[in-house]
Amino acid sequence: MDKPGRSRVLRFWEAHRSIPGPQGEHAAQILKRGPLDVALSIPRHPTQQTPPHVQDEIYFIIRGRALFFTTASRTEVGSGDLVFVAAGAEHQFENYSEDFAGGGGVFYGPDGGELPA
Repeated sequence: MDKPGRSRVLRFWEAHRSIPGPQGEHAAQILKRGPLDVALSIPRHPTQQTPPHVQDEIYFIIRGRALFFTTASRTEVGSGDLVFVAAGAEHQFENYSEDFAGGGGVFYGPDGGELPA
């Protein structure tokens, strides 16, 4: 049985109100639970992931479009797309549409990713 407060609906629009942050942050954390970390990201210029993340990561593209690239590929992404990034992979979004919102990095699992590289 689920205990009160453990399961809930999280609303990206509520996180949107805190972007940009006081230091110009382009993301706001929505949920942190163990190794799971969910954030809403609304970048306004290319943001290089340096260093690459130590966990696997998923982006849900909520609205707009952008160019997503890794060292191996460049792909246009848009509303409704899901992007998977393996732990340790260098990646970046650029050429955002004005309304771009990446429903956030969802970081999960152990450092180094779920599966060996």
